Amino acid sequence: MQGPSRDRDVALVLSGGNALGAYHAGVVDMLQARAIRPNWVVGASMGAITGALIVGNPPEERITRLRQFWDAATQQTGLGGPAGLKPRQYANALHALLALAWGRPGLFRHRLPGLWSALPWIPNDIALFDHAPLRNTLNRLVDFERLNAGDIRFTVATVDVATGEEVYFDTRRDTIRPEHLLASAAILPAFPPVEVDGQLLCDSGYTNNLPLDPLFAPAPERDLLCIASDLFGLEAPRPASLDAVLERANDLIFASAGRRAIAGLSREYALREQLDPQGPTVTLLHLAHKAGADQLAAKSVDFSPSSIRDRWEAGVRDMTLGADWLTAGPEGSGRFLYRRI
Repeated sequence: MQGPSRDRDVALVLSGGNALGAYHAGVVDMLQARAIRPNWVVGASMGAITGALIVGNPPEERITRLRQFWDAATQQTGLGGPAGLKPRQYANALHALLALAWGRPGLFRHRLPGLWSALPWIPNDIALFDHAPLRNTLNRLVDFERLNAGDIRFTVATVDVATGEEVYFDTRRDTIRPEHLLASAAILPAFPPVEVDGQLLCDSGYTNNLPLDPLFAPAPERDLLCIASDLFGLEAPRPASLDAVLERANDLIFASAGRRAIAGLSREYALREQLDPQGPTVTLLHLAHKAGADQLAAKSVDFSPSSIRDRWEAGVRDMTLGADWLTAGPEGSGRFLYRRI
């Protein structure tokens, strides 16, 4: 498959999920290998950062930049990935605790007073961590002049802290700077909201972690292939421990808005088909990351080498299945075709 034809746009939508974002890198790795070239990238939080690494670099350097980003983010403790489920869970938990205790160079660090502000004699604070190191990483790995040049349309999702309204920045009308990406990655209360052009903005994860909306407002005027890479899945085995219950709650919080958006699109296009059967079609390939049994409730701050590797490989594997489905020709008819992998 050779990417967008004259009659079809190809969009890539990337959700948030912090350390889970290595899955996105695997998806992009396989997109590059299959020569599927999006002409529009929409991202939230880590999805926006991944999108910037894609749009802000030439095609031949994108995978290299993604590897540089994740190599720097990975927590090299020398523990590796021990064999056996329980040892791997303990290793993952230790890496998550170390990330919370010491931060991740190039991504975030502790701020003061931060958590100490909970004490009665300490001044108030509004966040636990400072993500200023991420600004330096973005300036090093992203060419913002290329990003804003318009070769690939790029949209960043945020939320206005004061109003709760979703705010999107788009290279068709805005000049996207590092602060837009920092705002998109400012999940409360871990990171402080970021003021951009007079608005105080934060991560959209709690409200719309898989930002499909910009693609359909207004409705596409041409056929659209949308590849949505989702870092949280709704389906999982029944939880059998307190940690598994916490993980399940986390997944439900971050994945439910995407499910509702897709259900709404299905209903909308059923009506559109009745009004105009020959109108533009939408093919939605939904890749939902399925965390392994070794992953814990703190998986989004688990930067262990084995977890980062497994997530990248999972992205490659799922996108391979998705690309095969696209190459074979999606079954079914109508103006809205959907496949979840």
